[in-house]
Amino acid sequence: MGYKENYQAWLNEPTLDATLKKELQTMDDATQQEAFTAPLSFGTAGMRGIIGAGIGRMNIYTVRQATEGLARFMDTLPAAQKQQGVAVSFDSRYMSQQFATEAAAVLGVHGIPSFVFDSLRPTPELSFAVRHLKTYAGIMITASHNPKQYNGYKIYGPDGGQMPPAESDKITEYVRSVTDLLGIQVMDVHTLREKDLMHIIGEGVDEAYYRAVGTVTINADLVKTVGKDMSLIYSPLNGTGRIPAQMVLRNAGFENFELVLPQSTADPEFPTTPFPNPEFPQTFDLAIEMGKKSHADVLIATDPDADRLGTAVWTGSSYQLLTGNQIASLLLHYILEARKQAGTLPANGAVVKSIVSTELATAIAKDYGVEMINVETGFKFIGDQIKQYEETGSHEFLFGFEESYGYLIKPFVRDKDAIQSTVLLAEVAAYYKSQGKTLWDGIQGLYDRYGHYAEKTVGLDFPGLEGPKEMAALMTKFREESPADFAGVKVVSTEDYKLQRKTNADGTSTAIDMPVSDVLKYLLADGTWIAIRPSGTEPKVKFYVGTVADSKDAADKKLADFETALTNFKNS
Repeated sequence: MGYKENYQAWLNEPTLDATLKKELQTMDDATQQEAFTAPLSFGTAGMRGIIGAGIGRMNIYTVRQATEGLARFMDTLPAAQKQQGVAVSFDSRYMSQQFATEAAAVLGVHGIPSFVFDSLRPTPELSFAVRHLKTYAGIMITASHNPKQYNGYKIYGPDGGQMPPAESDKITEYVRSVTDLLGIQVMDVHTLREKDLMHIIGEGVDEAYYRAVGTVTINADLVKTVGKDMSLIYSPLNGTGRIPAQMVLRNAGFENFELVLPQSTADPEFPTTPFPNPEFPQTFDLAIEMGKKSHADVLIATDPDADRLGTAVWTGSSYQLLTGNQIASLLLHYILEARKQAGTLPANGAVVKSIVSTELATAIAKDYGVEMINVETGFKFIGDQIKQYEETGSHEFLFGFEESYGYLIKPFVRDKDAIQSTVLLAEVAAYYKSQGKTLWDGIQGLYDRYGHYAEKTVGLDFPGLEGPKEMAALMTKFREESPADFAGVKVVSTEDYKLQRKTNADGTSTAIDMPVSDVLKYLLADGTWIAIRPSGTEPKVKFYVGTVADSKDAADKKLADFETALTNFKNS
């Protein structure tokens, strides 16, 4: 059906949710076209979209559709696996709790038990709950760091990581087979509880998670002697992090911390910032005001579902935001140095990062005799590596990260975990404070030791119905025209993760043994790398540039030159 027919079908449905019906009655033609032309994209990371009426928006019917797809897939499993059930959590966004309940209501019709948190919890705790309760799957209702208009739906597998590609592809097929969104059967909460198909979980899982986070601390004596007095300011950005972050900081021994109160209430409006994303400077405005008054050593913010962490650190004259790559490098160096000093650094240690993350981490790992493993973008690939290590015993996982402010220290969680990262970053700050230094001094010291690495990510937006076609056309342009250089620096080799091929400048090529993904990566003669990929969650194409030089000024100039070269090529 066309968008008009889809719109009319919803408008004529007598049982349609009253709020959505009212919204339909005020829709103009352009909005109808946007909301009813194409279904909300459902991929390996689930789905994410603007809240509202329509097949292309987040609402109770698209949530039911996604859950019906998961349930139909679970119907094909052996009975014992199906009865393991599904853990369900949700964040502070509009309709998150209702969407979680709707998911349980669909699962119940299929006889699949659900384990639903009694109130909002962070994404990493959902991942932990899947493992702790031994459920077959998990559902997290969240749009992560997107603006307030958005919500989303993520599916996790039995190991607590995002559902593996093979299973995810099958679930996607089942989701797409559900064409009558308005006819999906649901079970009311009273019946769910009566039939023992919906279980409410809470403090028991919390306590187990907090105990596990307690193992993240490496040097407890350092925390007791320096960390307890160190001044720290924390903001959950009106999301899920407030209670768990406070709990784990206190449990670790950090006593001198304050909350950014206007950002501490779970508020779906995110009233202090339009983008509750800890990589954006404006999210730290209030924390910086507080920090200047109290002379805080470090400022930490986590995004609404507490899987990403950002920080601003004192430079001696002002607070400076660190990039995700800088935070990861500081965390990694501390882990390796502290474990080396403690005599617990394993001979088969491994660090896992995405292919678009900093090579400074690679230099650090090499210095400590630790293997660096590169995987495609998406934390599920880091989770896959951890699973392989557990099954084969080939490596001991030490740390995993993506440049987009996501880090994992201990694998009792299989996704980014900003709660773990908050505790360890506080310990790293205490480590430098014990030497009379700040985290800013720490990252400068790493540059002095390993070279000045610098990275930049540029996102090009492609909004509207034509956005996906325009994104695909841009990727095709780069593939077909195969640039031989950027800013006069020769391309040594091109890695195409869609075609699974690495092609060298001399024409020779080798196969890439990694999952298929629409990513291009260029390796340049001066050690620079450039990667291009469409975002999996937003209508944009991302350009990543990573380089290294002898000084900050030289590295920044290279970044600017390459960014200009990319823009010129795109527009040519």
